[in-house]
Amino acid sequence: MHTTVGIIGGGPAGLLLARLLHNAGIDTVTLESRDRAHVENRQRAGILEQGTVDVLRSAGVGDRMDREGLVHDGIELRFDGRSHRVDFPSLTGGRTVMVYAQTEVVKDLIALRSEDAGPLLFGARALAVEDADTDRPLIRYLHEGREQTLSCDYVVGCDGFHGVARQAIPTSIRTTYERTYPYSWLGILAEAAPVYDELIYAHSPRGFALASMRTPTVSRLYLQVDNGTDPADWPDERIWDELDARLALSGDAGVQLTRGAVSGKAVLPMRSSVTEPMRYGRVFLAGDAAHIVPPTGAKGLNLAVSDVTVLARALVQAHGSDSAELLDAYSDTCLRRVWRAEQFSYEMTTTLHHDPAHSPFETRLQLSRLDRLAVSGHAAAELAENYTGLPIDY
Repeated sequence: MHTTVGIIGGGPAGLLLARLLHNAGIDTVTLESRDRAHVENRQRAGILEQGTVDVLRSAGVGDRMDREGLVHDGIELRFDGRSHRVDFPSLTGGRTVMVYAQTEVVKDLIALRSEDAGPLLFGARALAVEDADTDRPLIRYLHEGREQTLSCDYVVGCDGFHGVARQAIPTSIRTTYERTYPYSWLGILAEAAPVYDELIYAHSPRGFALASMRTPTVSRLYLQVDNGTDPADWPDERIWDELDARLALSGDAGVQLTRGAVSGKAVLPMRSSVTEPMRYGRVFLAGDAAHIVPPTGAKGLNLAVSDVTVLARALVQAHGSDSAELLDAYSDTCLRRVWRAEQFSYEMTTTLHHDPAHSPFETRLQLSRLDRLAVSGHAAAELAENYTGLPIDY
């Protein structure tokens, strides 16, 4: 087979890129190693920036999102016995975020891809990317028991940190910057009404907690735990009791932790990673193949969307005019926004979590930072601007 753009990875980045290029009349083939049921049921992020919402709408993927998504105008910070709400619209000129799970975005994109009859191969495991620095790179992949090749004008790796696309960049020019955090998140999905109509981020001497939601009847809740924690060591009642203690909601009118059946439980390690450059020859990286952020700042999915939006524009320009100007700028354009998101995610993470190595002095610095957000409009505006999302081509 030959195609203009070969896409490795059928997650939100790969599927959205295929949709954007389809709308521009550019043919693609998408290879996804897992089966459709697995891809459509992976539990991932659920906060969409304003820019992500706008891109999905303009790509024709926003109908169900607009019907079922939950628009949020702010978040609540809880710390040191206090609570403070950060109001996004008043601080950003009207921007908001949308709660709509990545799982649902993926389902919507797959449904549209099926309607368009665009090539989307499930169970197609990419084995290698070859000839990356030529004008006809190849993807070797295994599908239905046979090894096959896909020749492309361009290859886009949306296949995560351990994927083959990242390995196509020679180690002599590839640099990866990483940080591993000394804690993880224990996350649950619960058949219970959300604590509050917006997200609650709680700093506590017992550790961080986050109260989020998926729908008006399904809650998504997180607790900071030690690295290496086994979810089996946290029975449901222990989780609910710890959430009660860390969120400290007693006495707050209209804010209540409702307990319900836990339908999913998992431990999520936390790390930051950036690979540079995001392009080698005719191979481009997008999403987790190029960068990973801790989930505290809700940036993972949104960075993937911004990557493929920038890349789609560049590929459309190259396809229509033979100009490589935007393609040549792709890595630098994306990395400016990536590093800003990494900084924001790092600040949110290190400010809100209890580091086991922290001294009382460092804990007081965390509380001072949170107090600054509560009393300074400028500090709150900086948080709101980053949380709702910087411009796609920042």
